[in-house]
Amino acid sequence: MGIEFTAIDFETANGFRGSACSVGLSKVRDGKIVAEASWLMRPPAGYDRFDPRNVKIHGITADMVAGRPRFGQVFAEMADFIGPDLLVAHNAAFDLGVIRSALEVSGLAGPAYEYACTVILSRRSYSLVSYSLPFVAEAAGVPLRHHHDAVEDARACAGIMIDIAARNGAGSVADLLAAFGLPASRMEAYAPGVEPLSRATLAELDRQQAGTAGGWSGWPTEGSNPPANLDADRTHPLYGQTIVFTGNLGMPRQQAKNRAAEVGAQPASTVTRKTTVLVVGDGFSAADLKSGRVTAKARKVLELHSRGQQIEVLSEGEFLQMVGGSWPETGA
Repeated sequence: MGIEFTAIDFETANGFRGSACSVGLSKVRDGKIVAEASWLMRPPAGYDRFDPRNVKIHGITADMVAGRPRFGQVFAEMADFIGPDLLVAHNAAFDLGVIRSALEVSGLAGPAYEYACTVILSRRSYSLVSYSLPFVAEAAGVPLRHHHDAVEDARACAGIMIDIAARNGAGSVADLLAAFGLPASRMEAYAPGVEPLSRATLAELDRQQAGTAGGWSGWPTEGSNPPANLDADRTHPLYGQTIVFTGNLGMPRQQAKNRAAEVGAQPASTVTRKTTVLVVGDGFSAADLKSGRVTAKARKVLELHSRGQQIEVLSEGEFLQMVGGSWPETGA
């Protein structure tokens, strides 16, 4: 069979996962990219606002997609390109969540997909201070010139998966996952009116009903550190991690800690030898690690990483993609 899969990457118009405005797909056969596809699209009606923060990230504006078909009109072509392939994405829970939420708000049925996440696999294959796509692509020797261009990101994700398989001598994706003791994750098929709506969609419906637009809010105290939910999904990229927050996020710090604990991470207040993940607010991006625009906690993380501690830095956006939620988010 060889290394076969389709890599996928979405860009969204706003903090709601279902607001897909661009998708890139890269099909791999026998360890090589053999076909690619991409679409610009209007997000589903009623979920198509373009937040300035998202536009700043990917450069796609409402005017650029004004004449494009909506997600619901594009999905059939996307599904035909993917076929029965296992999907691979960098932070796959986000990209599969985009499909599910966009289907839900479009009133469309969709098939089940098995998928694998290159964030999780990268953590077991490289020693990096950040597992954001540019850092991992560089470690894998994969070119990535225009991060957040969906098809380039999908291509980089495919290259990372191919490199990880080669490093581990895996003859198939199934062999690679088995070598790491990881099952393929699965998004079940969706039928409108039959399956319940996802948490991300329900949260967006609540936000719209409440009329909140999202905004930045800091917090005066650290708050408490709730215990990790040991019954959470063990394949989640934050399960079993010890996580610390620094800087101003788009939600109260206590809410961020609660979100982390729900998915099986243990929140903490200071960076120590036990820390494995640091989430940085204040508009931080992974590129800041190389430019030096970091907080005191982030500097300590860099020092510990240089001494061999396995510790990773996430932006708030990456954290929220992992746990589900808007960015920025209005918090109580």
